[in-house]
Amino acid sequence: MLDRHETREAAFKVLFALATNPDADRETVYQEVLPEGAATPDYLVTLVDGVLAKQSELDEQIQGKLKAGWTLARLSKTDLILLRLGLYEITAVADVPNRVAVNEAIELAKTYSDDQAAKFINGILGHFVEA
Repeated sequence: MLDRHETREAAFKVLFALATNPDADRETVYQEVLPEGAATPDYLVTLVDGVLAKQSELDEQIQGKLKAGWTLARLSKTDLILLRLGLYEITAVADVPNRVAVNEAIELAKTYSDDQAAKFINGILGHFVEA
């Protein structure tokens, strides 16, 4: 069974795969990113379905926090997906503390992007977390 961090990482991988190939079968993608024989965690489905269902709303909120002249199209696909995932957890998942959602997005950025991306993601998501 995957822990929450591993589930978020799997959600990122699924969302990235679906962004790259929107026609991909979601169940097939789940099985490709999960360890062999692992059941699909409910929280993984919650994250993926939630981000996809609210993608336009999430993008609008993210766009509102970007510096003047920046657009979502200017962001790397990796960073945009991590921002969507983190913001979805902040705004829609009540049992995850906001700081945990931000920290998880930062850790995934360090793994799948770079330190600059981690700082950028922290800065953007920080706008959505009360001090």
